[in-house]
Amino acid sequence: MGAEPAWDAPLRLLGGLHALVLSGRASWGDIEGALEEHADFLSRAVADRPVQTNEVQRCWVLLPCFLELARLSGHTRLDLVELGPSAGLNLMWDRYRYVYEAGDWGPEDAALTLRGRERRPVPPELLELRPRIGRRVGIDLAPVDVTTDEGALHLKSFIWGDQVHRLELLDRAIQTLREAPPQLIRGDIADELPRVLANRSKAALTVVWQTSVLGYVPDDSRRRVYEALAEAGAERPLGWISAGSSRRPPEHEWALKVRLWPAHESSVVAHADYHGAWLEWVE
Repeated sequence: MGAEPAWDAPLRLLGGLHALVLSGRASWGDIEGALEEHADFLSRAVADRPVQTNEVQRCWVLLPCFLELARLSGHTRLDLVELGPSAGLNLMWDRYRYVYEAGDWGPEDAALTLRGRERRPVPPELLELRPRIGRRVGIDLAPVDVTTDEGALHLKSFIWGDQVHRLELLDRAIQTLREAPPQLIRGDIADELPRVLANRSKAALTVVWQTSVLGYVPDDSRRRVYEALAEAGAERPLGWISAGSSRRPPEHEWALKVRLWPAHESSVVAHADYHGAWLEWVE
């Protein structure tokens, strides 16, 4: 009796099919033909091609959180560390343009503009802040290099073909990243985070963040991540942003929490859609 297929095997198969379509080797109009003609490729895709996504629209709900930490800390420069960044597109958030009810934020000539629906608006005074970004570091078990055509294809293949707007956002984000890519470290976040924090600059506020990644790691790894944050925060100021499931009904949303060591405890500053379609600021 064969082994049970992995839970994400159907997603890997569909991603492989989409990669074939995007590269012009197959058509959605002839799936049976693609399954037969490219059986070896699709078998390898299911076995070896992990599901990877990098939802850049999430930056629209994360930006006010970064600005809130800049406000709380008084720092004008932020160094960025993302846990589980995939390709690192969200590490480039300051190079995108944003539209909110209270005003716009970001470079006027940005290749990518993000907007969404505000259930409760972002405070206008936050949008007046313009922190500079120094270091950009991401830690991921299997980072995707979208400076290569293969890496870009990998990410695009896991956005379904009828989601044209998401594909367009991804293309524009990749274009932005290729101008000056962030540093992506391949490794376990619990192992690598203490080393990254040990080398942080005293001239900036280091901000670490995660979007649901901690829900997919073992309990021990999660504990070690929190310990590394607490130890680093005890030495000097450190910012933390965490997006996780909200406890309020119907629970199909994120609670966005920020913390600033040593002065401010963790607090929920917003609720948001998982993919960044809407935001409800609570402060």
